[in-house]
Amino acid sequence: MSTTLTVEGMSCGHCEQTVEEAIEALTGVQNAEADRDTEQVTVVGDASPEQLIAAVEDAGYDAGP
Repeated sequence: MSTTLTVEGMSCGHCEQTVEEAIEALTGVQNAEADRDTEQVTVVGDASPEQLIAAVEDAGYDAGP
């Protein structure tokens, strides 16, 4: 399953990496790819949107569907 979220606040490559690592730490996530230019992250895996949003917010960014 693939899920795309909007992520606000990413301004550099390190930000993208931080978001990806926060999401990939969740059980059931195979891959996360963040793009600061589009302000989105695409996630492949079984984590719920609520879990994904919580992980991004815990990493210090705003996220939504």
